[in-house]
Amino acid sequence: MDRELLLLGLLRRSDMHGYQLHEFIERDLATCTELKKPTAYFLLDKMTRLGWIVQHEEREGNRPPRRVYHVSAAGEAQFQQLLRTNLSQPSSTRFGGDIGLIFANSLASADVVALLEQRRVVLAADLAATQAAPAHAGSLQLVIEHRIIHLESELGWLDTVIARFTASASTE
Repeated sequence: MDRELLLLGLLRRSDMHGYQLHEFIERDLATCTELKKPTAYFLLDKMTRLGWIVQHEEREGNRPPRRVYHVSAAGEAQFQQLLRTNLSQPSSTRFGGDIGLIFANSLASADVVALLEQRRVVLAADLAATQAAPAHAGSLQLVIEHRIIHLESELGWLDTVIARFTASASTE
């Protein structure tokens, strides 16, 4: 329901058409969320059917008409419920990359080190990009700071794991 919360929250701020929503998410929220355009349109249609948002067509000049979305009273109530649930519940701390660690002993330690170092490069680049994000006013800055702390912690943990496998490689 996080994606619905995101779309409802953005539409509460301003009526928008789908392309505007997608552009805003890509431009201003890429460091904290990912929402593909087809998924956004699917969710907008679903939320329209549920009565959470209403749409009307708007035309600019000779351009084709586009659907503009607005949060309904039912959507506002749903937004409040989703927001309260989201803020009160911890998010999952399962990491997909941990599945490979379960079976890491199936490879030579030197191979594991090389692969984890590749992972480290990607994480470090992600951290650098997040740190380079412009400062935001308000709560969005909290999301950026949370991501930075998580990535720094992940890199520290990964360094520890690499050190363990490096030590194992020297005894193999």
